[in-house]
Amino acid sequence: MKASRWKHRLRAFFGARGLPVFYDPTYRLPLASIEAATGMEPRRADLALGYLLETGVIRPTDVRTPHRIRYKDLARVHTHELLDSLSSAEELGRIFAVDATDVNVDELVRTLRVACGGTLDAARAALARGGATLNLLGGFHHAGPGRGGGFCAVNDVATAVAALRAEGFDRRVGVLDLDAHPPDGLAECFEGDPSVWIGSLSGADWGALPGVDETRLPPGCDDASYLSALGALLRRMPPAALTFVLAGGDVLAGDRFGAFALSLDGARRRDLRVTRALAGGPSVWLPAGGYSEDAWKVLAGTGLALALGSLEPVPPGYDALRARFARIAAQIDPRELDGGFELTEEDVLASLGRPSPKALRLLDYYTKEGLEYAFSRYGLLEQLRRLGYSRFRFAISREGIGDCLRVFGRFGGAEHLLIECVVEKRSLGEDEVLYVHWLTLRHPRGRFSDQRPKLPGQEEPGLGLARECAELLARMAARLGLAGLAYRPAWYHTAYAGRYDLAFVEPARQGRWEAILRDFSGVPLRAATLALTEGRVRMNGAPYSWEADEMVHWLDGRVPERGRIEAERARVRFEIVSPSG
Repeated sequence: MKASRWKHRLRAFFGARGLPVFYDPTYRLPLASIEAATGMEPRRADLALGYLLETGVIRPTDVRTPHRIRYKDLARVHTHELLDSLSSAEELGRIFAVDATDVNVDELVRTLRVACGGTLDAARAALARGGATLNLLGGFHHAGPGRGGGFCAVNDVATAVAALRAEGFDRRVGVLDLDAHPPDGLAECFEGDPSVWIGSLSGADWGALPGVDETRLPPGCDDASYLSALGALLRRMPPAALTFVLAGGDVLAGDRFGAFALSLDGARRRDLRVTRALAGGPSVWLPAGGYSEDAWKVLAGTGLALALGSLEPVPPGYDALRARFARIAAQIDPRELDGGFELTEEDVLASLGRPSPKALRLLDYYTKEGLEYAFSRYGLLEQLRRLGYSRFRFAISREGIGDCLRVFGRFGGAEHLLIECVVEKRSLGEDEVLYVHWLTLRHPRGRFSDQRPKLPGQEEPGLGLARECAELLARMAARLGLAGLAYRPAWYHTAYAGRYDLAFVEPARQGRWEAILRDFSGVPLRAATLALTEGRVRMNGAPYSWEADEMVHWLDGRVPERGRIEAERARVRFEIVSPSG
């Protein structure tokens, strides 16, 4: 990783003008349920940007903050009825396939307007510099003039073109739509406009789209077939003064909604072929769709292709969220966490010679104020705020089995419990670890529904912050000098939340876990959890019950016994049977 980082930095330093990348923290969708419901990675822009910066592919000065799109620019494309409907939580919930109670209208509309502004800003920058730019959220190609759908409430590409036209830009525009789905909204927005060419490779037949040079590819299309069809489309593409490229991440094999079977290498080769075809002309690159764990790697790969023309892969084991938390941890002064900067009531009373009850500290280290500071620095409080909560309060108590942290927030005139965690230091073999007895993330603004069904063990919907909380706990363990983070998942979905970081202690159990992940790769989370809970899972043909064994994340990166794991993984096969079966 270090060698790649320095190689990238040297290439970027001796290269030309850098790559303008448009990004804003609001690019993370403020929808707690969207990851579990759709497979969409809401952190995609954050993870891709973090990787590109850490490896030196781009420099901090390459990152541009977009402006929020103006209403009048949106109105150049969309009807007032559509734009007015976006003040409705029900309409936004329909577009994003979540329950209306999961929608904080103001924050979601803010994200959409900033992303649309990013596409327009990126287009202006591409024309000014005569080269490529990258906006880390955009490509909302399903939105038409009077309708939204398919995670697209407004059409950022059509809006950017209309705004440029109003500013006097009158040359040809090309739109190369390489998302896995047809550009129906783009076709509607540009219908009858001969100055805009739209080319598309899609894996679905939604009927003829007027004005679109569309190539429909069969399900399971692999790298070679896709790249061959792309070459033919690029040869038909007319010259344009500005090209928008929708470099969709949903072309990957295993994507929840895409029908293609490209590898990460194939997606990178796609981007490199397009860059060569555009010959350095003005272009705006957008991520469009992506509904798999690796969608952020496609977006990071687009940055690598544009900035360096590189085929070097993102390392398979690289965890961008963990790297981000590690960078933040290195910047935090421990005195902010243990009260070293504070003059407490206890200190004042002691100076007057008067005893005072000693304030509880989590794990005898973290003060309430220190925990609030950590939650703020790692971005959890901001995300809770965007979900609709405010006036946060932290409380520490001693429970029978460990120390308890509770985080409260206000909504609707009342205070609600949002996060509750019970932890202790415990020996695991010869090591001492941070043991998590209990962790619950509660989203009382939300409700269970068809879009967000209840999972076993849940009392309220979750916050969509399980990965962030796990990383925060791992940082706490590291700061306390512990060897790792451990817990015992009672359900499939609680183990699934830790699949990036934790492994079962017993190698054969880890092998069976990896086999379940392999065999259930296309199964929605709730369906897999319910199948296990209801006894509808078979292992090698025999009934299988969930094994609630201990999982651990070793901070020193120790390698598990891969031989025993691989042998068990290869030995077993899992399947879900119908309720009657």
